[in-house]
Amino acid sequence: MNTIKIAAIVLMVSGILGLAYGSFSYTKETEAVKLGPVELSIKEKKSVNIPVWAGVGAILAGGVLLIYGSGKK
Repeated sequence: MNTIKIAAIVLMVSGILGLAYGSFSYTKETEAVKLGPVELSIKEKKSVNIPVWAGVGAILAGGVLLIYGSGKK
């Protein structure tokens, strides 16, 4: 399996996952105040939405790579 086919499969799988989940969240820890030995930190939960067009575009791009990538033999 060559590199183009692997990239095509990764694009298609990431597009399907993007459509299935729609968003993902992560926690970011920041240091708010540090006074001597006392240290306060804040954990922020952030969410990133994945647009539908990006998921569909990744699936289509992966399909095009898979079709044209395997035809160059």
